[in-house]
Amino acid sequence: MKSSIRLALDWTPNTNHTGFYVALATGAYKRAGLDVRFLLPDEDGYELTPAKRLTEGGADLAIAPSESVFSYQANRVPVEAVAAVLARDASAIVTLKASGLDRPGQLDGKVYASYAARYEDDIIRQMIRNDGGTGQFVSSQPARLAIWQALLSKEADATWIFLPWEGVEAEVQGIELNQFLLNDYAIPYGYSPVLIAHRDWAGQNADTLRQFLAATAEGFTFAAQNPDEAARMLIDTANHPTLSDNAFVKKSQRMVSSYYLNEVGQWGKMEQSVWESFTNFLIRSHLLTDANGVMVQHLDADTLFTNEYL
Repeated sequence: MKSSIRLALDWTPNTNHTGFYVALATGAYKRAGLDVRFLLPDEDGYELTPAKRLTEGGADLAIAPSESVFSYQANRVPVEAVAAVLARDASAIVTLKASGLDRPGQLDGKVYASYAARYEDDIIRQMIRNDGGTGQFVSSQPARLAIWQALLSKEADATWIFLPWEGVEAEVQGIELNQFLLNDYAIPYGYSPVLIAHRDWAGQNADTLRQFLAATAEGFTFAAQNPDEAARMLIDTANHPTLSDNAFVKKSQRMVSSYYLNEVGQWGKMEQSVWESFTNFLIRSHLLTDANGVMVQHLDADTLFTNEYL
């Protein structure tokens, strides 16, 4: 009898997700005795975040930024990361090169197109301060699908992107960007995205979770080694309008494939030092609060993630 897994994606199918679709396409999930269903955010108009869908029982696993883990744990909801989808940060804050805004410190008074994600604006504020600015900027919140366009149309001066997706899109269109990497400005950002689970579900379904992660690791390892073939599998298996440009998807896949595995060729494994550094940053910056706005003074990084099921 097959075990079922409902996986809530954080975005419409893209090259961050390729390993999951490769595992489906190659039969890795089937061989592991799993019936895996992907839940896409556009199915409900982005009404629920993947983490919210998970905690409300509508999904077994979800893809989310590590900030979601902090947010739920600060409110005593035992959500934990069980694998890193990407082994290192592939994101950046960007401006148009033509804008002349070539440092975060120059974003004072400028418009930042925000996803309104947990800690997002606070992180941007701290990055600006770390580069000598005051951290005072205008946070604009366009519709999720309009954020990138807001930068291109100059309605916003800066936004946060994934380099292997919007970064590649800019390159294809001949749009030059200034890229501000968080670590370059003393922001020890965590893993993003991560695969998350409720700790109780993970413990009760440990064998199923191990089988799922092993099959998924096969998919991501294949994608890292065979990016062009993996891109084709993603396009064919996901069959989603966002993947209609084959050349773009292939170009994105070639770039993101270098982010899948750690330095020893493993997918999913997380380092405690990464979680500790981000935890300390959030606490030191007074960003970690519970639902009542009470400052969280301590959070054990060990409770935020586990490599137990890999």
